[in-house]
Amino acid sequence: MARGCLRKTTSGDCINVGGIFWNKEYWLEGAGGASGEVFVKDFQVSPPINHASAAVAMAAPAACTRFSDNYDIKEELGKGAFSIVKRCVQKSTGLEFAAKIINTKKLTSRDFQKLEREARICRKLQHPNIVRLHDSIQEENYHYLVFDLVTGGELFEDIVAREFYSEADASHCIQQILESVNHCHQNGVVHRDLKPENLLLASKAKGAAVKLADFGLAIEVSGEQLAWFGFAGTPGYLSPEVLKKEPYGKSVDIWACGVILYILLVGYPPFWDEDQHRLYSQIKAGAYDYPSPEWDTVTPDAKNLINQMLTVNPHKRITASEALKHPWICQRERVASVVHRQETVDCLKKFNARRKLKVAILTTMLATRNFSSKSMITKKGEGSQVKESTDSSTTIEDDDVREDKKGGVDRSSTVIAKDPEARRQEIIKMTEQLIEAINNGDFDAYTKICDPHLTAFEPEALGNLVEGMDFHKFYFENVLGKNCKAINTTILNPHVHLLGEDAACIAYVRLTQYIDKQGHAHTHQSEETRVWHKRDAKWQNVHFHRSTATNNLSGGSPFFFNPK
Repeated sequence: MARGCLRKTTSGDCINVGGIFWNKEYWLEGAGGASGEVFVKDFQVSPPINHASAAVAMAAPAACTRFSDNYDIKEELGKGAFSIVKRCVQKSTGLEFAAKIINTKKLTSRDFQKLEREARICRKLQHPNIVRLHDSIQEENYHYLVFDLVTGGELFEDIVAREFYSEADASHCIQQILESVNHCHQNGVVHRDLKPENLLLASKAKGAAVKLADFGLAIEVSGEQLAWFGFAGTPGYLSPEVLKKEPYGKSVDIWACGVILYILLVGYPPFWDEDQHRLYSQIKAGAYDYPSPEWDTVTPDAKNLINQMLTVNPHKRITASEALKHPWICQRERVASVVHRQETVDCLKKFNARRKLKVAILTTMLATRNFSSKSMITKKGEGSQVKESTDSSTTIEDDDVREDKKGGVDRSSTVIAKDPEARRQEIIKMTEQLIEAINNGDFDAYTKICDPHLTAFEPEALGNLVEGMDFHKFYFENVLGKNCKAINTTILNPHVHLLGEDAACIAYVRLTQYIDKQGHAHTHQSEETRVWHKRDAKWQNVHFHRSTATNNLSGGSPFFFNPK
Protein backbone atom coordinates (compact mmCIF):
# COMPACT_ATOMS: atom_id res chain seq x y z
CA MET A 1 0.00 0.00 0.00
CA ALA A 2 1.39 3.40 -0.90
CA ARG A 3 2.53 5.46 2.05
CA GLY A 4 2.76 8.99 0.70
CA CYS A 5 3.17 11.33 -2.20
CA LEU A 6 4.96 14.47 -3.30
CA ARG A 7 2.85 17.59 -2.93
CA LYS A 8 2.08 20.25 -5.49
CA THR A 9 1.84 23.79 -4.07
CA THR A 10 -0.22 26.90 -4.67
CA SER A 11 -0.89 29.94 -2.53
CA GLY A 12 -3.86 30.98 -0.49
CA ASP A 13 -5.72 30.65 2.80
CA CYS A 14 -7.57 27.54 3.90
CA ILE A 15 -9.65 25.65 6.42
CA ASN A 16 -10.64 22.10 7.21
CA VAL A 17 -11.43 20.19 10.43
CA GLY A 18 -14.09 17.62 11.29
CA GLY A 19 -16.16 18.32 14.37
CA ILE A 20 -16.37 21.44 16.53
CA PHE A 21 -13.44 22.73 18.52
CA TRP A 22 -12.11 25.75 20.35
CA ASN A 23 -8.66 25.98 21.89
CA LYS A 24 -7.77 29.42 23.18
CA GLU A 25 -6.57 31.26 20.10
CA TYR A 26 -7.24 28.38 17.76
CA TRP A 27 -10.87 28.23 16.70
CA LEU A 28 -11.77 25.21 14.60
CA GLU A 29 -15.21 24.48 13.22
CA GLY A 30 -16.43 21.78 10.88
CA ALA A 31 -19.52 20.02 9.67
CA GLY A 32 -18.60 16.81 11.47
CA GLY A 33 -17.71 13.36 10.29
CA ALA A 34 -14.82 13.13 7.90
CA SER A 35 -15.22 16.59 6.52
CA GLY A 36 -14.86 19.95 8.20
CA GLU A 37 -12.16 22.53 8.33
CA VAL A 38 -9.23 24.36 9.78
CA PHE A 39 -8.06 27.81 9.02
CA VAL A 40 -5.05 28.62 6.98
CA LYS A 41 -3.28 31.10 4.85
CA ASP A 42 -0.42 31.28 2.34
CA PHE A 43 0.28 27.65 1.76
CA GLN A 44 0.22 24.83 -0.73
CA VAL A 45 -2.54 22.60 -2.02
CA SER A 46 -2.18 19.06 -3.25
CA PRO A 47 -3.93 17.46 -6.18
CA PRO A 48 -5.40 13.94 -5.58
CA ILE A 49 -3.53 10.67 -5.56
CA ASN A 50 -4.79 7.25 -6.39
CA HIS A 51 -4.97 5.05 -3.31
CA ALA A 52 -5.52 1.33 -3.78
CA SER A 53 -7.68 0.87 -0.71
CA ALA A 54 -9.68 4.10 -0.83
CA ALA A 55 -12.19 5.75 -3.08
CA VAL A 56 -10.54 9.12 -2.51
CA ALA A 57 -7.61 10.74 -4.29
CA MET A 58 -5.88 13.57 -2.52
CA ALA A 59 -2.58 14.27 -4.29
CA ALA A 60 -0.96 13.56 -7.61
CA PRO A 61 1.20 10.43 -7.56
CA ALA A 62 4.88 11.23 -7.47
CA ALA A 63 7.90 10.67 -5.28
CA CYS A 64 6.74 9.39 -1.90
CA THR A 65 7.32 11.13 1.41
CA ARG A 66 6.09 10.70 4.96
CA PHE A 67 4.41 13.38 7.02
CA SER A 68 7.07 13.08 9.72
CA ASP A 69 9.76 13.80 7.12
CA ASN A 70 8.39 17.30 6.67
CA TYR A 71 6.63 18.24 9.92
CA ASP A 72 7.12 18.02 13.67
CA ILE A 73 3.88 17.24 15.51
CA LYS A 74 3.03 19.43 18.52
CA GLU A 75 0.06 19.73 20.89
CA GLU A 76 -3.53 18.76 20.14
CA LEU A 77 -5.88 21.53 19.02
CA GLY A 78 -9.08 19.56 18.59
CA LYS A 79 -10.63 16.19 17.97
CA GLY A 80 -13.40 14.81 15.76
CA ALA A 81 -15.15 11.50 15.22
CA PHE A 82 -12.54 10.25 12.76
CA SER A 83 -9.75 12.78 13.11
CA ILE A 84 -7.54 14.75 15.44
CA VAL A 85 -6.09 18.20 14.82
CA LYS A 86 -2.61 19.08 16.05
CA ARG A 87 -0.28 21.99 15.69
CA CYS A 88 2.70 21.14 13.55
CA VAL A 89 5.89 22.88 12.49
CA GLN A 90 7.28 22.61 8.99
CA LYS A 91 10.90 21.48 9.34
CA SER A 92 12.23 23.32 6.31
CA THR A 93 10.77 26.73 7.20
CA GLY A 94 9.87 26.65 10.90
CA LEU A 95 6.36 27.82 10.03
CA GLU A 96 3.43 26.67 12.16
CA PHE A 97 0.39 24.92 10.70
CA ALA A 98 -2.57 22.85 11.83
CA ALA A 99 -2.57 19.21 10.75
CA LYS A 100 -5.83 17.33 10.54
CA ILE A 101 -4.95 13.67 10.94
CA ILE A 102 -7.71 11.41 9.60
CA ASN A 103 -7.90 7.76 10.59
CA THR A 104 -8.85 6.29 7.21
CA LYS A 105 -9.49 2.86 8.70
CA LYS A 106 -12.70 4.22 10.21
CA LEU A 107 -14.02 5.90 7.06
CA THR A 108 -16.77 4.52 4.86
CA SER A 109 -16.58 4.76 1.09
CA ARG A 110 -19.06 7.63 1.31
CA ASP A 111 -16.76 9.45 3.76
CA PHE A 112 -13.90 9.04 1.31
CA GLN A 113 -16.00 10.51 -1.47
CA LYS A 114 -16.82 13.55 0.68
CA LEU A 115 -13.19 14.00 1.63
CA GLU A 116 -12.12 13.88 -2.01
CA ARG A 117 -14.86 16.28 -3.04
CA GLU A 118 -13.92 18.80 -0.37
CA ALA A 119 -10.21 18.65 -1.22
CA ARG A 120 -10.90 19.01 -4.95
CA ILE A 121 -13.06 22.08 -4.30
CA CYS A 122 -10.52 23.66 -1.93
CA ARG A 123 -7.86 23.37 -4.61
CA LYS A 124 -10.05 25.35 -6.99
CA LEU A 125 -10.56 28.32 -4.72
CA GLN A 126 -7.84 30.92 -4.27
CA HIS A 127 -9.22 34.15 -2.91
CA PRO A 128 -8.26 36.53 -0.05
CA ASN A 129 -11.66 35.93 1.57
CA ILE A 130 -11.53 32.14 1.44
CA VAL A 131 -9.48 29.77 3.58
CA ARG A 132 -7.62 27.16 1.56
CA LEU A 133 -5.95 23.81 1.80
CA HIS A 134 -2.16 23.79 2.35
CA ASP A 135 -0.83 20.27 2.11
CA SER A 136 -2.09 16.71 1.76
CA ILE A 137 -0.19 13.50 2.52
CA GLN A 138 -1.59 9.97 2.30
CA GLU A 139 -0.04 7.20 4.39
CA GLU A 140 -1.23 3.76 5.32
CA ASN A 141 -4.28 4.08 7.61
CA TYR A 142 -3.90 7.87 7.94
CA HIS A 143 -4.40 10.93 5.78
CA TYR A 144 -2.82 14.25 6.73
CA LEU A 145 -4.34 17.57 5.71
CA VAL A 146 -2.17 20.53 6.65
CA PHE A 147 -3.59 24.00 7.11
CA ASP A 148 -2.42 27.39 8.21
CA LEU A 149 -3.67 28.58 11.59
CA VAL A 150 -6.22 31.36 11.48
CA THR A 151 -6.33 32.94 14.93
CA GLY A 152 -8.92 35.71 14.48
CA GLY A 153 -11.89 33.62 15.60
CA GLU A 154 -15.47 34.08 14.46
CA LEU A 155 -16.58 37.30 12.79
CA PHE A 156 -19.71 37.48 14.97
CA GLU A 157 -17.65 37.15 18.17
CA ASP A 158 -15.32 39.91 17.00
CA ILE A 159 -18.21 42.28 16.32
CA VAL A 160 -19.53 42.11 19.89
CA ALA A 161 -16.04 42.92 21.20
CA ARG A 162 -15.75 46.09 19.12
CA GLU A 163 -16.15 49.52 20.69
CA PHE A 164 -17.96 50.78 17.60
CA TYR A 165 -20.18 48.96 15.12
CA SER A 166 -22.35 50.61 12.49
CA GLU A 167 -24.44 49.80 9.45
CA ALA A 168 -21.41 50.71 7.32
CA ASP A 169 -19.40 48.05 9.17
CA ALA A 170 -22.12 45.51 8.41
CA SER A 171 -21.91 46.53 4.75
CA HIS A 172 -18.16 45.93 4.72
CA CYS A 173 -18.61 42.50 6.34
CA ILE A 174 -21.24 41.30 3.90
CA GLN A 175 -19.20 42.67 0.98
CA GLN A 176 -16.31 40.38 1.90
CA ILE A 177 -18.68 37.45 2.29
CA LEU A 178 -20.23 38.18 -1.11
CA GLU A 179 -16.75 38.46 -2.67
CA SER A 180 -15.96 34.95 -1.45
CA VAL A 181 -19.33 33.59 -2.60
CA ASN A 182 -18.95 35.25 -5.99
CA HIS A 183 -15.53 33.62 -6.40
CA CYS A 184 -17.05 30.24 -5.53
CA HIS A 185 -19.87 30.70 -8.04
CA GLN A 186 -17.49 31.83 -10.78
CA ASN A 187 -15.59 28.57 -10.24
CA GLY A 188 -18.72 26.43 -10.31
CA VAL A 189 -18.86 25.85 -6.53
CA VAL A 190 -21.92 26.15 -4.28
CA HIS A 191 -21.02 26.29 -0.58
CA ARG A 192 -24.44 25.15 0.79
CA ASP A 193 -23.59 25.87 4.43
CA LEU A 194 -23.07 29.60 4.85
CA LYS A 195 -23.59 30.52 8.52
CA PRO A 196 -21.83 32.54 11.26
CA GLU A 197 -19.71 29.59 12.39
CA ASN A 198 -18.08 29.49 8.96
CA LEU A 199 -17.20 33.18 8.84
CA LEU A 200 -13.77 33.70 10.38
CA LEU A 201 -11.16 36.42 10.68
CA ALA A 202 -7.62 36.00 9.36
CA SER A 203 -6.08 37.39 12.56
CA LYS A 204 -6.89 39.39 15.67
CA ALA A 205 -5.61 42.58 14.05
CA LYS A 206 -8.10 45.39 13.51
CA GLY A 207 -9.56 45.23 10.01
CA ALA A 208 -8.50 41.60 9.45
CA ALA A 209 -10.06 39.99 6.39
CA VAL A 210 -13.21 37.87 6.70
CA LYS A 211 -12.58 34.28 5.60
CA LEU A 212 -15.19 31.83 4.36
CA ALA A 213 -14.52 28.38 5.78
CA ASP A 214 -15.83 24.80 5.75
CA PHE A 215 -16.41 23.36 2.32
CA GLY A 216 -17.54 20.01 3.69
CA LEU A 217 -20.99 20.35 2.08
CA ALA A 218 -19.88 22.26 -1.01
CA ILE A 219 -20.77 20.88 -4.44
CA GLU A 220 -19.63 21.50 -7.99
CA VAL A 221 -22.12 22.70 -10.59
CA SER A 222 -21.90 23.42 -14.29
CA GLY A 223 -22.82 27.00 -15.19
CA GLU A 224 -26.27 27.92 -13.95
CA GLN A 225 -27.27 24.27 -13.59
CA LEU A 226 -30.23 23.53 -11.33
CA ALA A 227 -30.67 20.04 -9.94
CA TRP A 228 -31.60 18.21 -6.77
CA PHE A 229 -28.26 17.80 -5.00
CA GLY A 230 -29.73 16.55 -1.74
CA PHE A 231 -31.02 18.12 1.44
CA ALA A 232 -28.01 19.86 2.99
CA GLY A 233 -27.30 22.87 5.15
CA THR A 234 -28.16 24.32 8.56
CA PRO A 235 -31.89 24.74 9.44
CA GLY A 236 -32.13 28.53 9.87
CA TYR A 237 -30.14 29.23 6.70
CA LEU A 238 -31.81 26.77 4.31
CA SER A 239 -33.50 28.26 1.25
CA PRO A 240 -37.16 27.69 0.31
CA GLU A 241 -36.24 25.61 -2.75
CA VAL A 242 -34.15 23.21 -0.67
CA LEU A 243 -36.96 22.81 1.87
CA LYS A 244 -39.42 22.18 -0.97
CA LYS A 245 -36.96 19.65 -2.43
CA GLU A 246 -36.90 21.45 -5.74
CA PRO A 247 -33.92 21.72 -8.11
CA TYR A 248 -31.49 24.34 -6.83
CA GLY A 249 -28.12 25.93 -7.55
CA LYS A 250 -25.96 28.91 -6.65
CA SER A 251 -28.88 31.00 -5.40
CA VAL A 252 -29.11 28.97 -2.17
CA ASP A 253 -25.92 30.71 -1.02
CA ILE A 254 -27.45 34.13 -1.66
CA TRP A 255 -30.47 33.25 0.50
CA ALA A 256 -28.10 32.35 3.34
CA CYS A 257 -26.26 35.65 2.79
CA GLY A 258 -29.60 37.44 3.23
CA VAL A 259 -30.15 35.70 6.57
CA ILE A 260 -26.62 36.60 7.67
CA LEU A 261 -27.03 40.24 6.63
CA TYR A 262 -30.29 40.48 8.56
CA ILE A 263 -28.49 39.23 11.68
CA LEU A 264 -25.55 41.57 11.10
CA LEU A 265 -27.93 44.54 11.21
CA VAL A 266 -30.07 43.72 14.27
CA GLY A 267 -28.45 40.78 16.04
CA TYR A 268 -31.24 38.23 15.58
CA PRO A 269 -32.39 36.08 12.62
CA PRO A 270 -35.32 36.75 10.25
CA PHE A 271 -36.74 33.24 10.71
CA TRP A 272 -36.98 31.63 14.10
CA ASP A 273 -39.06 29.01 15.88
CA GLU A 274 -38.24 26.29 18.40
CA ASP A 275 -40.27 23.88 16.31
CA GLN A 276 -38.47 22.92 13.11
CA HIS A 277 -41.66 22.40 11.10
CA ARG A 278 -42.89 25.91 11.89
CA LEU A 279 -39.44 27.30 11.16
CA TYR A 280 -39.44 25.64 7.74
CA SER A 281 -42.95 26.95 7.03
CA GLN A 282 -41.76 30.51 7.71
CA ILE A 283 -38.81 30.09 5.38
CA LYS A 284 -40.82 28.53 2.54
CA ALA A 285 -43.31 31.41 2.74
CA GLY A 286 -40.57 34.04 3.07
CA ALA A 287 -42.40 35.26 6.18
CA TYR A 288 -40.10 37.85 7.76
CA ASP A 289 -40.53 41.52 8.64
CA TYR A 290 -38.68 44.57 9.98
CA PRO A 291 -40.12 45.22 13.47
CA SER A 292 -39.78 48.50 15.35
CA PRO A 293 -37.87 50.04 16.93
CA GLU A 294 -34.62 48.30 15.93
CA TRP A 295 -35.31 48.41 12.21
CA ASP A 296 -36.44 52.06 12.22
CA THR A 297 -32.81 53.18 12.19
CA VAL A 298 -31.75 50.89 9.33
CA THR A 299 -31.56 52.61 5.93
CA PRO A 300 -34.00 51.66 3.14
CA ASP A 301 -31.09 50.60 0.93
CA ALA A 302 -30.03 47.93 3.42
CA LYS A 303 -33.57 46.57 3.60
CA ASN A 304 -33.78 46.62 -0.18
CA LEU A 305 -30.70 44.41 -0.48
CA ILE A 306 -32.08 41.97 2.10
CA ASN A 307 -35.38 41.81 0.19
CA GLN A 308 -33.56 40.95 -3.03
CA MET A 309 -31.54 38.25 -1.25
CA LEU A 310 -34.54 36.77 0.57
CA THR A 311 -36.69 36.49 -2.55
CA VAL A 312 -38.54 33.17 -2.42
CA ASN A 313 -38.35 32.63 -6.18
CA PRO A 314 -34.69 31.66 -6.83
CA HIS A 315 -34.93 32.80 -10.46
CA LYS A 316 -35.71 36.35 -9.27
CA ARG A 317 -33.17 36.35 -6.44
CA ILE A 318 -30.19 38.67 -6.81
CA THR A 319 -26.84 37.07 -7.75
CA ALA A 320 -23.56 37.57 -5.88
CA SER A 321 -22.09 39.73 -8.63
CA GLU A 322 -25.25 41.86 -8.77
CA ALA A 323 -25.30 42.23 -4.97
CA LEU A 324 -21.73 43.53 -5.03
CA LYS A 325 -22.93 46.33 -7.34
CA HIS A 326 -25.79 47.31 -5.03
CA PRO A 327 -25.44 50.94 -3.81
CA TRP A 328 -25.47 49.86 -0.14
CA ILE A 329 -22.35 47.81 -0.88
CA CYS A 330 -20.34 49.71 -3.45
CA GLN A 331 -21.35 53.20 -2.28
CA ARG A 332 -21.48 52.57 1.45
CA GLU A 333 -19.69 55.84 2.30
CA ARG A 334 -22.63 57.71 0.82
CA VAL A 335 -25.52 55.34 1.56
CA ALA A 336 -24.91 53.32 4.75
CA SER A 337 -25.43 54.83 8.19
CA VAL A 338 -22.37 55.30 10.43
CA VAL A 339 -24.28 55.53 13.73
CA HIS A 340 -23.15 53.08 16.43
CA ARG A 341 -25.69 50.23 16.83
CA GLN A 342 -25.39 49.26 20.51
CA GLU A 343 -28.70 47.37 20.54
CA THR A 344 -27.47 45.23 17.65
CA VAL A 345 -24.31 44.39 19.57
CA ASP A 346 -26.33 43.49 22.68
CA CYS A 347 -28.68 41.24 20.69
CA LEU A 348 -25.75 39.67 18.88
CA LYS A 349 -24.17 38.74 22.23
CA LYS A 350 -27.31 36.79 23.13
CA PHE A 351 -27.43 35.25 19.66
CA ASN A 352 -23.82 34.10 20.00
CA ALA A 353 -24.53 32.67 23.45
CA ARG A 354 -27.40 30.57 22.09
CA ARG A 355 -25.21 29.27 19.29
CA LYS A 356 -22.47 28.30 21.74
CA LEU A 357 -24.99 26.48 23.91
CA LYS A 358 -26.25 24.53 20.91
CA VAL A 359 -22.69 23.53 20.10
CA ALA A 360 -22.01 22.50 23.69
CA ILE A 361 -25.14 20.35 23.77
CA LEU A 362 -24.30 18.75 20.44
CA THR A 363 -20.73 18.03 21.52
CA THR A 364 -21.95 16.39 24.71
CA MET A 365 -24.49 14.32 22.81
CA LEU A 366 -21.81 13.10 20.42
CA ALA A 367 -19.50 12.24 23.28
CA THR A 368 -22.13 10.27 25.21
CA ARG A 369 -22.17 6.57 24.47
CA ASN A 370 -25.97 6.32 24.70
CA PHE A 371 -26.61 9.08 22.20
CA SER A 372 -24.66 8.23 19.07
CA SER A 373 -24.27 10.62 16.17
CA LYS A 374 -25.91 8.03 13.95
CA SER A 375 -29.15 8.03 15.91
CA MET A 376 -29.10 11.86 16.01
CA ILE A 377 -28.91 12.12 12.25
CA THR A 378 -31.70 9.60 11.82
CA LYS A 379 -33.92 11.62 14.09
CA LYS A 380 -33.18 14.78 12.15
CA GLY A 381 -34.20 13.03 8.99
CA GLU A 382 -37.47 11.97 10.55
CA GLY A 383 -38.10 15.59 11.41
CA SER A 384 -40.89 15.16 13.94
CA GLN A 385 -38.59 13.97 16.70
CA VAL A 386 -36.11 16.84 16.79
CA LYS A 387 -36.67 20.54 17.27
CA GLU A 388 -34.02 22.86 15.87
CA SER A 389 -34.03 26.60 16.43
CA THR A 390 -32.83 28.98 13.77
CA ASP A 391 -29.52 29.68 15.47
CA SER A 392 -28.60 26.00 15.51
CA SER A 393 -25.13 25.21 14.24
CA THR A 394 -26.16 21.65 13.44
CA THR A 395 -25.54 20.75 9.82
CA ILE A 396 -27.75 18.27 8.00
CA GLU A 397 -26.92 16.36 4.84
CA ASP A 398 -29.46 14.22 3.01
CA ASP A 399 -27.00 11.46 2.11
CA ASP A 400 -26.24 10.83 5.77
CA VAL A 401 -29.91 10.74 6.64
CA ARG A 402 -30.66 8.33 3.85
CA GLU A 403 -27.88 5.94 4.84
CA ASP A 404 -29.00 5.84 8.47
CA LYS A 405 -32.65 5.36 7.59
CA LYS A 406 -31.69 2.34 5.57
CA GLY A 407 -29.98 0.89 8.61
CA GLY A 408 -32.82 1.80 10.93
CA VAL A 409 -32.63 3.43 14.33
CA ASP A 410 -30.28 1.88 16.84
CA ARG A 411 -32.64 1.70 19.79
CA SER A 412 -29.85 0.63 22.12
CA SER A 413 -28.14 3.96 21.59
CA THR A 414 -31.14 6.10 22.47
CA VAL A 415 -32.15 4.72 25.83
CA ILE A 416 -34.69 6.91 27.62
CA ALA A 417 -34.82 6.83 31.40
CA LYS A 418 -37.95 5.33 32.92
CA ASP A 419 -38.53 8.41 35.07
CA PRO A 420 -37.33 11.51 33.21
CA GLU A 421 -38.89 13.88 35.75
CA ALA A 422 -36.83 12.33 38.54
CA ARG A 423 -33.69 12.79 36.47
CA ARG A 424 -34.59 16.43 35.81
CA GLN A 425 -34.89 17.00 39.56
CA GLU A 426 -31.55 15.28 40.01
CA ILE A 427 -29.91 17.74 37.60
CA ILE A 428 -31.50 20.70 39.43
CA LYS A 429 -30.25 19.31 42.74
CA MET A 430 -26.71 18.88 41.39
CA THR A 431 -26.77 22.45 40.08
CA GLU A 432 -27.88 23.73 43.48
CA GLN A 433 -25.04 21.81 45.16
CA LEU A 434 -22.54 23.31 42.73
CA ILE A 435 -23.77 26.85 43.40
CA GLU A 436 -23.68 26.20 47.15
CA ALA A 437 -20.01 25.25 46.81
CA ILE A 438 -19.40 28.52 44.96
CA ASN A 439 -21.21 30.60 47.59
CA ASN A 440 -19.22 28.91 50.37
CA GLY A 441 -15.94 29.40 48.52
CA ASP A 442 -15.39 25.65 48.77
CA PHE A 443 -13.06 24.84 45.89
CA ASP A 444 -12.63 21.20 46.93
CA ALA A 445 -16.39 20.61 46.77
CA TYR A 446 -16.51 22.47 43.45
CA THR A 447 -13.83 20.28 41.88
CA LYS A 448 -15.67 17.12 42.93
CA ILE A 449 -18.77 18.24 41.02
CA CYS A 450 -16.97 19.57 37.92
CA ASP A 451 -15.03 17.73 35.24
CA PRO A 452 -11.28 18.51 35.49
CA HIS A 453 -11.41 19.73 31.87
CA LEU A 454 -14.50 21.90 32.42
CA THR A 455 -14.99 24.41 29.60
CA ALA A 456 -16.71 27.74 30.10
CA PHE A 457 -17.79 30.95 28.45
CA GLU A 458 -18.19 33.78 30.95
CA PRO A 459 -17.73 37.56 31.03
CA GLU A 460 -14.45 37.44 32.98
CA ALA A 461 -12.89 35.41 30.15
CA LEU A 462 -13.60 38.27 27.72
CA GLY A 463 -15.35 36.08 25.16
CA ASN A 464 -12.76 33.30 25.26
CA LEU A 465 -13.45 29.66 25.98
CA VAL A 466 -11.51 28.67 29.11
CA GLU A 467 -10.68 25.05 29.92
CA GLY A 468 -9.70 23.44 33.20
CA MET A 469 -9.92 24.60 36.82
CA ASP A 470 -7.07 27.13 37.17
CA PHE A 471 -9.13 30.06 35.87
CA HIS A 472 -11.90 29.36 38.41
CA LYS A 473 -9.49 28.59 41.25
CA PHE A 474 -8.24 32.19 41.15
CA TYR A 475 -11.70 33.49 42.09
CA PHE A 476 -12.16 30.92 44.84
CA GLU A 477 -8.85 31.90 46.42
CA ASN A 478 -9.15 35.67 46.02
CA VAL A 479 -12.78 36.73 45.73
CA LEU A 480 -15.49 34.25 46.63
CA GLY A 481 -16.59 34.32 50.26
CA LYS A 482 -14.06 37.04 51.17
CA ASN A 483 -16.01 40.20 50.35
CA CYS A 484 -19.45 39.34 51.69
CA LYS A 485 -21.06 38.82 55.09
CA ALA A 486 -23.93 36.73 53.72
CA ILE A 487 -24.92 35.19 50.40
CA ASN A 488 -28.22 33.71 49.25
CA THR A 489 -28.80 32.28 45.77
CA THR A 490 -32.09 31.42 44.09
CA ILE A 491 -32.45 29.46 40.84
CA LEU A 492 -35.37 30.80 38.80
CA ASN A 493 -37.17 29.09 35.90
CA PRO A 494 -34.89 26.06 35.54
CA HIS A 495 -35.32 24.20 32.24
CA VAL A 496 -33.70 20.78 32.00
CA HIS A 497 -33.14 19.04 28.66
CA LEU A 498 -32.30 15.35 28.90
CA LEU A 499 -29.77 14.31 26.26
CA GLY A 500 -29.94 10.55 26.34
CA GLU A 501 -29.24 8.50 29.45
CA ASP A 502 -25.98 10.08 30.57
CA ALA A 503 -26.18 13.74 29.56
CA ALA A 504 -28.36 16.74 30.32
CA CYS A 505 -28.40 20.50 29.97
CA ILE A 506 -29.96 22.99 32.37
CA ALA A 507 -30.73 26.65 31.66
CA TYR A 508 -31.83 29.02 34.42
CA VAL A 509 -31.73 32.53 35.85
CA ARG A 510 -29.50 32.85 38.88
CA LEU A 511 -30.44 35.51 41.43
CA THR A 512 -27.84 36.15 44.12
CA GLN A 513 -28.42 38.36 47.17
CA TYR A 514 -25.47 39.38 49.30
CA ILE A 515 -24.41 41.81 52.00
CA ASP A 516 -21.04 43.44 51.59
CA LYS A 517 -18.66 44.19 54.44
CA GLN A 518 -20.06 47.69 54.74
CA GLY A 519 -23.51 46.22 55.34
CA HIS A 520 -24.95 47.24 51.97
CA ALA A 521 -27.38 44.89 50.25
CA HIS A 522 -26.91 43.92 46.61
CA THR A 523 -28.69 41.73 44.12
CA HIS A 524 -26.88 40.13 41.19
CA GLN A 525 -28.61 38.39 38.28
CA SER A 526 -27.15 36.25 35.51
CA GLU A 527 -28.41 33.78 32.93
CA GLU A 528 -26.60 30.45 33.02
CA THR A 529 -26.56 27.17 31.15
CA ARG A 530 -24.72 24.06 32.29
CA VAL A 531 -24.07 20.80 30.47
CA TRP A 532 -23.89 17.71 32.70
CA HIS A 533 -22.42 14.32 31.83
CA LYS A 534 -22.76 11.14 33.89
CA ARG A 535 -19.56 9.14 34.27
CA ASP A 536 -19.29 6.07 36.52
CA ALA A 537 -22.77 6.78 37.90
CA LYS A 538 -21.69 10.30 38.92
CA TRP A 539 -22.91 13.56 37.38
CA GLN A 540 -20.22 16.09 36.47
CA ASN A 541 -20.52 19.60 35.05
CA VAL A 542 -18.56 19.56 31.76
CA HIS A 543 -19.46 22.97 30.30
CA PHE A 544 -21.20 26.16 31.34
CA HIS A 545 -22.06 29.52 29.83
CA ARG A 546 -22.82 32.58 31.92
CA SER A 547 -24.16 35.85 30.56
CA THR A 548 -22.98 39.30 31.56
CA ALA A 549 -24.58 39.92 34.91
CA THR A 550 -26.80 42.74 36.10
CA ASN A 551 -25.64 44.13 39.43
CA ASN A 552 -27.10 46.28 42.19
CA LEU A 553 -30.71 45.73 41.20
CA SER A 554 -31.78 46.61 44.73
CA GLY A 555 -29.61 49.68 45.08
CA GLY A 556 -26.70 50.29 47.41
CA SER A 557 -23.15 51.21 46.59
CA PRO A 558 -21.33 49.29 43.87
CA PHE A 559 -19.38 46.28 45.09
CA PHE A 560 -17.44 43.75 43.11
CA PHE A 561 -18.82 40.26 43.49
CA ASN A 562 -18.16 37.37 41.16
CA PRO A 563 -20.57 34.45 41.61
CA LYS A 564 -19.38 31.98 39.00
